[in-house]
Amino acid sequence: MSDALKPLRRRDDGWLERWMATIADLARLKESHPMLDAVIDEVDIQHGRRIRIGDHWLFDFASCNYLGFDVDREIIEAVPEYLDRWGTHPSWSRLLGSPALYEEIEAKLTELVGSEDSLLFPTITHIHMSVIPVLVGSGTIFLDARAHKTIYDGAMIAKGHGAKVVRFGHDDYGQLEELLREHGTTPKVIAVDGVNSMTGNAANVHELVRLAERHDALLYIDDAHGFGVIGERAPDELCHYGSRGNGVVRNQTEGYEHVILVAGFSKAYSSLLSFLALPTRLKDVLKVAAPPYLFSGPSPTASLATALTGLAVNERRGDLIRYEIFQRTKRVLDRLRELDIHTPNRSGYPLIEIPLARHEDIDVVGRYLFDRGIYVTMAAYPLVPKDEVGFRIQITAANRDEEIDLLNQVLGEISDRFELQHEGHRELMLQARTVAGSGRSA
Repeated sequence: MSDALKPLRRRDDGWLERWMATIADLARLKESHPMLDAVIDEVDIQHGRRIRIGDHWLFDFASCNYLGFDVDREIIEAVPEYLDRWGTHPSWSRLLGSPALYEEIEAKLTELVGSEDSLLFPTITHIHMSVIPVLVGSGTIFLDARAHKTIYDGAMIAKGHGAKVVRFGHDDYGQLEELLREHGTTPKVIAVDGVNSMTGNAANVHELVRLAERHDALLYIDDAHGFGVIGERAPDELCHYGSRGNGVVRNQTEGYEHVILVAGFSKAYSSLLSFLALPTRLKDVLKVAAPPYLFSGPSPTASLATALTGLAVNERRGDLIRYEIFQRTKRVLDRLRELDIHTPNRSGYPLIEIPLARHEDIDVVGRYLFDRGIYVTMAAYPLVPKDEVGFRIQITAANRDEEIDLLNQVLGEISDRFELQHEGHRELMLQARTVAGSGRSA
């Protein structure tokens, strides 16, 4: 072992052990469970959403490729032409050289989401880490308690540059207003998820915009799970997901006067690319103030190609695809209601979290799902609170009816074999938590 690595072997400070102790449940599952840190050996893109891990084939309900564009033949077949023209990867940071593909995508995005302008970065994480500190400066960021971890990390970077970070209860807009009054330092930035990555429910953008206007704040929305899935409402819409998939702001008929929308192509569009919907003046500032625009490697050509082609496919047949997702999601939610299994999902959007009654059962429940050929996202502590430990199902357009059939069958088997949270049970848990938090005895 090199001298540089010897400190990692010391037993006297124990810093690695202390770190691992804080994520012990997750670390244990990573080592023991086939659905964490799994090596996927094969993807069968010809027959729905099937994956192979070792010699075990499973139906994949852990993918966030909602529109199924990762297996769409029109999009796949469009890539070689772009590779022939641009090579595999642009070699410049965007400030040094920005291929025209970026400008084409930004123009189409701006029209789609209805903002003044848009700006592309490789990932949403890049955006949070670099843009949040610019927006908040030495002011205050008001952070939803269940905002995505990457938003929190961006806020911590801003704090290191002199900002104040204040957290408010998830969707507790009364508390948020009190905090906005209490903390007068400007700039003020309110940071939330558009569609929560675990519950599948959307923030109340109407109320958040009202608070931002009243308190001269900027509303910063991470719409990673909404963009591409939900969009503007229309008289001829096929379902309540709306039309065009242009995100939570348009879905709730709001504009961008006090709003910065952050979203990505890596989920619905299956491309390594992300963007901000923003004013042109801010775009000009970020081109020289946000480090990823100056220093990071850009998205590969294939991602730019699939984003451009995906936008065209979305305009032609995206609403029909979203209707298919809606129908398949409804089938699963109807099955959960039939079984009286609790899920926090009240939106009908294709993110369905199923908490267990006993968090200790996550290993055996997850292994049962795996053995029955169902691949899901394991929601272990500390990724979620202990009373929400369970698994998350994501429905995509590539999941076929027979996959939904098996999933619904296995949900019934799990309900018979294990303790899940039921609606009445969940209400009692919440009441007990409220009483405990108030300091009163039950």
